[in-house]
Order: sequence, then C-alpha cells, then structure tokens
Amino acid sequence: VQLQAFGGGLVQAGDSLTLSCAASGRHVGTYGMGWFRQAPGKERQFVAAVTRSGASTYYADSVKGRFTISRDNAKNTAYLQMNSLQPEDTAVYYCAAGPLPTGDSRRYGYWGQGTEVTVSS
Repeated sequence: VQLQAFGGGLVQAGDSLTLSCAASGRHVGTYGMGWFRQAPGKERQFVAAVTRSGASTYYADSVKGRFTISRDNAKNTAYLQMNSLQPEDTAVYYCAAGPLPTGDSRRYGYWGQGTEVTVSS
C-alpha cells in the first residue's frame, strides 16, 4: 500500500489543522493506521492510532483532548484533526499503516512521505 500525507502548513498557536493520509494500492481498511511526528533533532514519536474499523482510537498524552484521528475507509483515507496547536507541535507528521494500531513505529510496514506542520507563537 502506498500512503501520501498532506495538509501541513504554517499556522499560529491556537489554530487548527487537518492532515489527510490517502492510501492507494490496497484497501486501507485492512490496516490499522497511525500518525507519528518528528521534530528537528528529535526522535520520531507516536501521535495517534486508529483500528481498522475506526471504532477505537489511541493518543499520546501530549495530544490527548486536542487531536482526533479518524478514517474513512470508503475514501481510503485517514485523518488527523489538530486543534489548539502549540509551537511544540511543530514537526513533520507521518502516517503509517500496519496490522494493528500501536504506538510502536516498528509495527508499521508502510509509511507516507510526511507533511510539515509549523506552529508559530
């Protein structure tokens, strides 16, 4: 499966942004989906994950209550709605697909190319 993440940009603190992850090659409904981010000079970190059906979601503590992961299997797309963005959310955001939704990046076999989010104070 090929993944393409898009929707990043430059926003101000407190703004909202929605990232999309479009899948092709195989139906995304067969995979758990996750979002990760990597800030300059830091390791990639888990942001959110969603089960194949979309019924269950998981979040890093740093984004819980502000970010919402969702998916539309009919559109072969996953989303990350980000509200109340803060400068510390600045990073390149990656979507990933794997057998199960998890915070362990090693469990994902497919990755998108990343989309950059910059939050100014």
